[in-house]
Amino acid sequence: MTFLNLTQSSIKLTGKTLIVPVVSTANVAQLAVDLLIASLSLERIGVLDSGFLVPVIGAREEGEGVSTPLELYGKAGTEVLVVQQRSPALKSQKHEFIHALLNFIRTSGVASALFLSGVDLSNRMDSQMLTPTYQLRPPNAASLESTPLALLASLPIPEYHSPVSQHPFEKSETRDVPFIPGGSLTRRILQTLSKSQSPVPTAAILQFVLEGDNRADAALLASAVIAILGLRIDGFREPRSWKQGLFGAPPDQTLYG
Repeated sequence: MTFLNLTQSSIKLTGKTLIVPVVSTANVAQLAVDLLIASLSLERIGVLDSGFLVPVIGAREEGEGVSTPLELYGKAGTEVLVVQQRSPALKSQKHEFIHALLNFIRTSGVASALFLSGVDLSNRMDSQMLTPTYQLRPPNAASLESTPLALLASLPIPEYHSPVSQHPFEKSETRDVPFIPGGSLTRRILQTLSKSQSPVPTAAILQFVLEGDNRADAALLASAVIAILGLRIDGFREPRSWKQGLFGAPPDQTLYG
């Protein structure tokens, strides 16, 4: 099966920046992408192969048809493409999913890729108390200079260092992607990119979060993306689905007398 099936073939992928949320702690990456899609008025332009993911289906917020676990959003005149992943990879398909996703990034013609992920707040170090948002680049990654992600070098987003050592009894660690508590496949994706020396400039934005009402966390993460890509919006617009189903149906008020 083709990994990407375009529903709007008039929109080209070449030269654009691809934003990929990783299913991780608090689903903050998915919520941030929801905000970006709604605020930039992006449209679904393609359906990605979801055979690697936990099956899920639902109504679309706009238009006819159904929502699938893995979709691509964009718009003519906008240099941003956004993947929305609504369910995690199956345990037996994690390797295959990462391979298919990274192969798509390499062959699609996109100019750069930006991954988004949550990190478990309970593992934060004292030195990480000043900001919840961090950047991480895989070792051996292509330079960000003269790319859509070049602004990342000048923004006050510190580099991520793991609060949990992976080699506590070794005097020195080889340069590797640090452990990301609650980051799910984020570390494995970045490790694979590092080993394959992908020609596509890539970075990740990580945010420390706890499970709960993460709308404010999502807005902060989305704000970082807006700043990195130099986009302009007149405030964030929440999608209708947040009002209708983000926290389920409200309780029956007759329960309270």
